[in-house]
Amino acid sequence: MQITEENLSSGGRYVANLDGAEAEMTFSRASPQLIIIDHTGVPDSLRGKGVGQALALHAVQAARRGGWKIIPLCPFFKAQAQRNPDWRDVVS
Repeated sequence: MQITEENLSSGGRYVANLDGAEAEMTFSRASPQLIIIDHTGVPDSLRGKGVGQALALHAVQAARRGGWKIIPLCPFFKAQAQRNPDWRDVVS
């Protein structure tokens, strides 16, 4: 699975492509040190394949590399963060 990033000045998205389908995790940038993850969309054809988890992990790794924090408004990302206490260094 390949995950790419699309960045705009006000936010962006992480995009996973697998089996000809696309899943996304969108975010808005509250400041240079803070993003808000607000949506995760995984089509039915990719459900159960770990795509959402891969997007969430990618977001955490990007935050660690970039030195910013994440506010999880997206219910899926919020649930993943609760299951992964080792993400507390970047999840507010």
